[in-house]
Amino acid sequence: MFERLENVTARYEELQERLCSRDILENPALMRDLMRESRRLEPVVECYRMHAAAQETVQEARGLLESSGLEKDFRALVQEEYEAAQRQVTEIAERMKILLLPRDPNDDKSVVVEIRGGAGGEEASLFAGVLFRMYGMYAETKGWKSEIVNANETELGGFKEISFLIEGEGAYSRFKFESGVHRVQRVPETESQGRIHTSTVTVAVLPEAEDVELTINPADLQVDTFRSSGAGGQHINKTESAIRITHIPTGTVVECQDERSQHKNREKAMRVLRSRILQAEREKHDAAIAGERRAQVGTGDRSERVRTYNYPQGRVSDHRIGLTLYKLEAILNGALDEVVDALMIADTAAKLQAASD
Repeated sequence: MFERLENVTARYEELQERLCSRDILENPALMRDLMRESRRLEPVVECYRMHAAAQETVQEARGLLESSGLEKDFRALVQEEYEAAQRQVTEIAERMKILLLPRDPNDDKSVVVEIRGGAGGEEASLFAGVLFRMYGMYAETKGWKSEIVNANETELGGFKEISFLIEGEGAYSRFKFESGVHRVQRVPETESQGRIHTSTVTVAVLPEAEDVELTINPADLQVDTFRSSGAGGQHINKTESAIRITHIPTGTVVECQDERSQHKNREKAMRVLRSRILQAEREKHDAAIAGERRAQVGTGDRSERVRTYNYPQGRVSDHRIGLTLYKLEAILNGALDEVVDALMIADTAAKLQAASD
């Protein structure tokens, strides 16, 4: 572990030097990448330096305690300092183990979120709208920007499906646990006898693919334009601003009709298309190294039931970690941090266990 930490520290110091050089200042893209790497390494380096300082304190205190002629009161103070520094060494070493765990390379990325109504008809579509609102409010608390790519609305204001972008550094690290089946238990407004209905909604969270990660041959794309449907006024229905892009080799189809500009719709559709294709490639890779998936909370599979929202009891239960909170209203209003933090802690614990095994 300490050999790795020395290598990390050396790399961090190298990055600090490079970031001050003139050639980097004249290359904004490279500077952004190096700054991102530097920010990622900084907590590890700080922790390592704190550990070294605590070790030095332990050695100095031990040396004093082993010497003769110390006054009683001073010896007691040195003994106290020695024990505190030893505890600090142990605590920091545990923290460093966590910091050195394999990091998801997608954690810093923005995300594409796709929500689809599942079992339950109109009630499922309405709850898809509730989840869309919840994620939008959560993104707002983090200072992230959300943009609709495509939405298929129902007459009662729900969504058969809706896809949207959430842009912000670190969005994937907190949204990635949302993939899967979300179940809702409540009395629909159309239910005259007050019976509780159970409906499901599927959520898929994809890290946004960067241009450098995936090159798409324009010849592999079929681009169709059509008139947008739904809300938007007369303009949106009179012009063929909506875009449908089909990636012929994989059969992946993406539509975008949220913007009035055909160019903007195409740009958004391409962002989603790249993310879907890259995610499909990642899933093939993950299937080939299934052992790594066992060290994560859930598989991210959209067929896996992840959470239940029970309206009569005001309860939200995450089935992957056995977490139950009676804070339904707050969570649906975007207060997701308590759930996400618990999932991240459980994920880290699972990875630590896998590493020790």
